[in-house]
Formats: sequence, C-alpha cells, structure tokens
Amino acid sequence: MSAKPLRCLALAWLLSGVTTFAADRPNIIFIFGDDWGFGDVGIHGSSFCKTPNLDRMAKEGIDFADFTVNSPVCSPSRTAVMTGQFPARHSIHQHFQSIKAHINRGMPDWLPSQAPMLPRMLQEAGYTTGHFGKWHLGSVKDSPTEDAYGYDRFATFNGSGKNEISKGGLSSVDHAEKFIRDLVGSNEARQPFFVNLWLHEVHTPHLPQERYMEKFKDLSEAERVYAAVIAEGDEAVGRILSLLDELGIDDETLVVFSTDNGPEHSTDDKGHKGQGMGKFYSVGETGGLKGEKRSLFSGGIRVPFIVRWPGVVPKGKVDKNSVVTAVDLLPTFVEIAGAKLPEGYEPDGESVLAAFKGEDFKRTKPIFWEWRGGDNQAFTWPSQALRDGKWKMLYNKKTQKLELYDMEKDGAETKDLAAEQPETVQMLKRKLEAWEKTLPARPSPDGLSQQRTK
Repeated sequence: MSAKPLRCLALAWLLSGVTTFAADRPNIIFIFGDDWGFGDVGIHGSSFCKTPNLDRMAKEGIDFADFTVNSPVCSPSRTAVMTGQFPARHSIHQHFQSIKAHINRGMPDWLPSQAPMLPRMLQEAGYTTGHFGKWHLGSVKDSPTEDAYGYDRFATFNGSGKNEISKGGLSSVDHAEKFIRDLVGSNEARQPFFVNLWLHEVHTPHLPQERYMEKFKDLSEAERVYAAVIAEGDEAVGRILSLLDELGIDDETLVVFSTDNGPEHSTDDKGHKGQGMGKFYSVGETGGLKGEKRSLFSGGIRVPFIVRWPGVVPKGKVDKNSVVTAVDLLPTFVEIAGAKLPEGYEPDGESVLAAFKGEDFKRTKPIFWEWRGGDNQAFTWPSQALRDGKWKMLYNKKTQKLELYDMEKDGAETKDLAAEQPETVQMLKRKLEAWEKTLPARPSPDGLSQQRTK
C-alpha cells in the first residue's frame, strides 16, 4: 500500500475514535534529550548552537511553546513519561544513585516494573517496542532488566547492565536505526513500533566529536564544546527523519522530540578530562526563562517539545496556548495507538491529541511538581509547585516562602502576584495539600530500599 492511502486510513481512524487493533496505526518515536535548555534550539533563538534538523522538524510539524516536564532532574522526569503519573506517586524524588542515597531520600532503588508502564500498554496492543540510549530508572545490581518494563529489544546505558551500549560498539541512534530497519524489512504485514530514543547529549561528560569542534572553531572554548555536543544530538534527529523517508514510512510515523529538564550551567572543571578537549562545559540557554536544572521555575522544567506526523500534524505551527506536560504523553500515545489503559489506572495527565492535530486544547487537570534536592543554588528554593489554569504557585513548605504568577501574561515569571491574589493563593494551597494526601508515605516494596534497612 502506498504512503498516501496509509496516511488517509490513519487520519480516518483518528477521527473515528476506533480503539481496536488496526494495521494502519502509526509508529511512535519519542526522542528525549538530556539537559537541553529551551533556548538550546535554533528556532528558539540560541545565540551559538545550530540545530538544523530540529528546526526542520518544527517547520514540518508543531513547536509547542508551553510544554513542561514533571521534574527538574533526570530520573523523576523520565518516570513521569513512563508511567503517565507524577513521580512523587512512585516516591521518586531525585535521580537514582546509590542504595544509601535512596534510603536517605525515601526512594526506591528503581522504578517498580509492576507500575503502569507506557511501553507495556503499547506492547499489549500489538506494538513492537524498543528502548535505546539512557535509562537511569534504576541501576543497582539487582534492578530489573529493561524488558521487564515492556520492551521487546533494548540497548541502554545507566541501566541494568544487560545489553549495554558500551559493550556493542554502536551508539544509541545506531541501535534505534537497526531496530527500525529490521522491523520494516521483516515482512509487509509488520506490526507498528514504538521507540524510545533517549540521547546522552548534552549531559556531562562532554566528549565532542572533532568534526563538530572544527565547525564551531570561532566560538569560545565553552560554547564550542557545548555547541558541538548539541550538534551531535541534532544529527541523531536528522538520521531518524532520513531513515523514515528512506524506508517509505514517513507518513506512518509520529516523531516527538523533547528533553528531560532545563540546562545545567557550569564552567567548572569538576575533575573531568577527556579526549584532549580539556574542560567539560554546561552553558545551555533557557531562552530568557528564570531558573535552570534543579529549579521548579520555568527554566528548569519548560523545555523544547516538537511534534511531527506528516498529514496529521499541521506544518509550521507554533502553539503558544496549549498547556502540555510530560504525563500527557502516555494517555496521548495510548489513544493514538488504540491501546487501553489498565483497569483501575488513573493517569495524572490527559490526552493532548487534539493539540497534536492543531485543534484547540483546554487543559482540565492541574500539574504538580516537587523538588527534594535542597536549596543551595539560585532559584532552587521552591520544594513544590502547582499550575492550574493560568496560575502557577511556587512554594517551600519548610520556610513558607511562596510566589504566584499569571503564566498567560508572564511566562517568564517576572512579577510575583501572591500579595495581590490572597484568595487564589489559598485556593492553590488547598489543592496542593489535597494532592499531597494522595501520595504514598513510603516507596513500594516492589522497588526495595526501605526493605534493605530491615
């Protein structure tokens, strides 16, 4: 069947609301960068990075300007994508590190594999699933392997240690390309596929390729290293788009790009040395937003989010109105795939398929955040935050410090309205307190750590 009839069938299926298995359901590829700032993309006004492939992706799809992840650091942010629930619901408050650290933080040692899981839902609906690149959802010795979460094939780093990328000589995108080629070339009646491609770029250590260092030789050393690493991540996006075109499945594939939190910002050596490049630099840009990684202000959680699906997602649109967040991905992908939510499971997000199709979307669920990493940097004082409608409240329960912003008029969070809106503050505090009461007092035993102390 040619690409055009397939595209028409897919669009007809979306409009009909059919949720049973159908061969024309789209492939889904989710590309997740690491520590990219909102401003680290050419179309967002980066002052020194070049991202021609992401810029192209945005011109051929929608660039969402008000997308947030659900934590300002890695592991909990990824937990939200995998489960469609706020990471605090799984007692995952910071990044996975060591058993001692997990016990001190009241965390499990890994994301419990029995939790509701996006890849498993798609797998059960007939999708072939793969995860390639970073994992960081549990890396202690006895953590579950990635296939326990619903993956048919995987190759990871910061993971279980099985099928490590470092052992195979292939990069994350190499593995993803091979997976897609194998599936498409296997038979004409293949199942649709779901791919998580979680890139290392631009997390430290920075090991830039010489060909990109040469391209940015006119920049300062810090910007040169950072731009080179961004360029490598952007090239991965371009390789995936080119592969889809080569295989003739471009119109059949939804591609989504985002990143796990806002940018790091440091030019300290930190003891890193590598490949003769000297220091590793984190000089990402937030696009003028307040805060950075580890902060619940927008610079730490508002990140690039670009969606492309030829024939379904409108071309060249910048969506400044739809309030979308990472826990929305699971219910959205499940609806697109014609999959089913498990019985008794309630996502914290909601399907944003209407927004993907360029239609008006009005959020009905509030967004909650928490941060338990301490207050030792500028803008890291909020330990909780809530977005409800146009209002965003940032709060520190211990110190009682609080700020309120009208995000529709002041997305950069420049004018605190808490003193002017006492009734709004009290309303949001009640919602925050009610949400807290729904959270577990301790980690699920399926993820251990609390049990280890007995």
